Amino acid sequence: MNRHEAVRGQAGTVAVLDIGSTKIVCFIASTKETGELQILGVGHQLAKGMKSGVITDVGEVSTSIVAAVDAAEKMAGVRIENVVVSVSGANLQSKSVSVELEITGDAVMDHDIVDLIYEGRHSLQHEDYQIIHTFPVQYYLDKTKGLSDPRGMVGEVLGAELHMVVARNTYLKNLDNCLARCHLNVDDYVLAPHATALACLAEDEMELGVTLIDLGGGTTSFAVFVDRKNIFSGSIPVGGKHVTSDIAQGLSTTLAQAERLKVYHGSPITSPKDMEVMIDVPQLGEEDDDANDVMPRSMLVGVVRPRMEEIFEMIRAQLEAAGVDKIAGRRCVITGGGSQMIGVQELAGTILSKQVRKGKPIELAGLADIVSGPGFATAIGMLQYVSHRSWEEELLRNFNNRSSFAQTTSKIIHWFKENF
Repeated sequence: MNRHEAVRGQAGTVAVLDIGSTKIVCFIASTKETGELQILGVGHQLAKGMKSGVITDVGEVSTSIVAAVDAAEKMAGVRIENVVVSVSGANLQSKSVSVELEITGDAVMDHDIVDLIYEGRHSLQHEDYQIIHTFPVQYYLDKTKGLSDPRGMVGEVLGAELHMVVARNTYLKNLDNCLARCHLNVDDYVLAPHATALACLAEDEMELGVTLIDLGGGTTSFAVFVDRKNIFSGSIPVGGKHVTSDIAQGLSTTLAQAERLKVYHGSPITSPKDMEVMIDVPQLGEEDDDANDVMPRSMLVGVVRPRMEEIFEMIRAQLEAAGVDKIAGRRCVITGGGSQMIGVQELAGTILSKQVRKGKPIELAGLADIVSGPGFATAIGMLQYVSHRSWEEELLRNFNNRSSFAQTTSKIIHWFKENF
């Protein structure tokens, strides 16, 4: 069994669609029976009609999705109808549930695990929300706690601590409607920071405790792992685009120039040379290059730092409020486009009181260097999620498939009884 508890023997073609605030990415890959992935097609497009992870213009988002999918299809030489879609943002919530089930001294079977998880899901059922993930944090059998797989063990009472991620129905319906306009069906949803973690975290980090932070354009999302389990996830509606906007407003320049300044000169950490290094700042509305303002880099740092501090302080507050800050240990991995700014790693370490490193996605066969960086980590992790599902997820999928088959058979039998 490898790093992500791979389930073997499921060869085929899979398509994933990462709908972010700044770009939309589509990967098409073939999966082998061994669980290995081969990239067949890649497409990415600037995201229009999205703001902080929320659809603001269905038409514009649909156009961006079609462009990304079309590029991936042409490269792969196949047509796709079903996609696995990433979800993130303020419309998602992380919930913790404890549940128990009497098994009367028998050995724990597959159906007991399914019953236990569904009992936990039932306790969270709400007309406004839909459960998109159930992550078992730990199982316990009678007084024995910390079990990772209790199947085959004998006991009286089987229990579990579950981490569930729920999403607003309106949010998911808007996504479904948008994809329907693109002639695509949603095969599954994947929590974006969870997928990113699968792409960027080392096995030992997930085992010992780590916080993964994905610094995106419109949102910053994060996930906490302990004992290789996702125990908490969240997001804040602030990201790299907000830093760019602050620079544009603070230095009176265009958004395009603000983005350039952020990439080439931006940093949230002050340096002794900041007052000496001068940068050209084209002024908003001025077409003459001679009208550029020349100012010390310290002014740019003074604009960038408060926003980056806000991002990490908001994350720290959520971790502390959920009671997982200490449990997660002192390790933190940052990724996403915003993580590439000089000094972000040091600032994150100071505010979060953790050892911080930059995360780089794992390498996949057939993936070009230009689309294998931190900005594409979520899409890469989504492929890992699909091809390396946990044994609990496979149990639930098989149970759902059998239930659907049974329901269909029952309807057919009922129709024959009514008509013959």
